[in-house]
Amino acid sequence: MTERRRVKQTYSLEERLAELATRYKEQASALPAGAEREALLRKARLANTGAHISDWLSSPGLQSPN
Repeated sequence: MTERRRVKQTYSLEERLAELATRYKEQASALPAGAEREALLRKARLANTGAHISDWLSSPGLQSPN
């Protein structure tokens, strides 16, 4: 069996998702209105939502259910 390749992330998940969302929005702005542009904008919204959820889950105010 081969060894698993480990990668140390230099940026947090939230930062990487926010950067991905920005990149998708920039790509979408260069396209004319249509299905491909809408798909990129949807991916940008999903990445942005994922960043917010991850940030919320790691917030100190979140209490574990007991």
